[in-house]
Amino acid sequence: MAPKLSFEIPPVRLGLYAILTLFSLILFCLTATRLHYTNTNLNFYESYAAELIFTGLVTMIWCIFVILAMFKRFEFRFITTFLGEIVVLVILWFFWVVGAGIASTSWAGIDNCQQFEACRVLSALLAFAWLSWITLTALLIVTVLFSVANHALQQPLHGRWDPRISAYSA
Repeated sequence: MAPKLSFEIPPVRLGLYAILTLFSLILFCLTATRLHYTNTNLNFYESYAAELIFTGLVTMIWCIFVILAMFKRFEFRFITTFLGEIVVLVILWFFWVVGAGIASTSWAGIDNCQQFEACRVLSALLAFAWLSWITLTALLIVTVLFSVANHALQQPLHGRWDPRISAYSA
C-alpha cells in the first residue's frame, strides 16, 4: 500500500501570505527610494511608481490583516470569508499586473545601464513587482481551489469553522 501524500492548505496559504508581505515590503522600500531619487535628483514625478508604492502598502496591510485573521480566527460578515478574500485578492491582482506591466514598459532597456545605482534599483523593483504578482497569483489559485472544493465560499477565511464555537453567522 502506497503512503498517503497529504498536506494542509492553511500553512501553505499562511506561507504565501508571509512571502507576499515580505515582497511587498521590499517593493515598498525600493519604490520609495525611486520616488526620492526622481523628486530630488531629476525633479519629475512617475505616476506608475506611485501606483506601485500604493499597491505595495495596501497589499502589506491586507496580508497582515489576513495573517492575524488566521491566527486570531477573526470572523466578520463578508471581509473575512473566503469569498471576501477572493474579491480582495482579485482587486490586488489587477493592481499588481497593471503596476508591474506599466513599470516594465516604462523602464524597458534598463539591462544596459547596470553600472548605475538607479538602474539597479529599477531592476530590483521590477523583479519584486513581478515576484509579488506571481506569489499573489499562486495564493489566489490555492484559495479559490480550496474554497470551491470544500464549498466554503461563505465560511471564515481562517479555514477552521466550527458552528458550535463560532460567533460567525451567515
